[in-house]
Amino acid sequence: QVQLVESGGGLVQAGGSLRLSCAASGRTFSSANMGWYRQAPGKEREFVAISGYLGSTYYLESVKGRFTISRDNAKNTLYLQMNSLKPEDTAVYYCNALPLQPWGQGTQVTVSS
Repeated sequence: QVQLVESGGGLVQAGGSLRLSCAASGRTFSSANMGWYRQAPGKEREFVAISGYLGSTYYLESVKGRFTISRDNAKNTLYLQMNSLKPEDTAVYYCNALPLQPWGQGTQVTVSS
């Protein structure tokens, strides 16, 4: 069981950048596979990126080259660096472990055109 607290969202113009953070507690973070997900209103939650505890990373095709997932095991924190943001990136962003745990509140990202 883990507790997840996302932060760092906001309102930016297209082409701008944000860095999201996820503070995790309740388990050994360094041995956990972690990921970022997002959900737009009226849409299903979708996978964005995964950070494997052994160092592998995986990305949704539409964010490759723009987003970078990383982690600081000493701080039990997961990050998502988001560059070249597009209006279609607008969503609530969530982090989670794999296998999935209960969802946190997420953080809102809004990209204006």
